[in-house]
Amino acid sequence: QVQLVESGGGLVQPGGSLRLSCAASGSISSITSMGWYRQAPGKQREMVAAIPYEGRTNYGDFVKGRFTISRDNAKTSVTLQMTNLKPEDSAVYYCNVRTQVTGSRGPGYWGQGTQVIVSS
Repeated sequence: QVQLVESGGGLVQPGGSLRLSCAASGSISSITSMGWYRQAPGKQREMVAAIPYEGRTNYGDFVKGRFTISRDNAKTSVTLQMTNLKPEDSAVYYCNVRTQVTGSRGPGYWGQGTQVIVSS
C-alpha cells in the first residue's frame, strides 16, 4: 500500500510557474514508477510526466519543454516543475505510482489531486 499526498497547486497567471510535490508513504520499497497526470473537466486523464524507472523520463506531447519531473533517490517524493503555464494547463493534477504488485499497466495508486488554475 502506498499513500500519496500532493501539494503546490493554486492559481497562477499565464506564463507563470508552479512546483507540484507529491509525498509518498507506505510500501516505498515496492514503488517502480512515479508520475504526474492531469484531468480537466470533461476530458480524460492524461499523462503529464512520468519516471517509469530510474534514468528514464516521459513527457506528454503538450509539455514542449516547459515541465520537468524529478524524484528523490528514496522514491519518497516526486516533483513536477511547471513553467510558462498556459490556460489549457488548468486541471486537477494527480500523483501516481506503480508498484511491483501493480505491474507496468495497472492504474497503481493515486493521490487526492491538486488543482491548478491558469488564468488572468
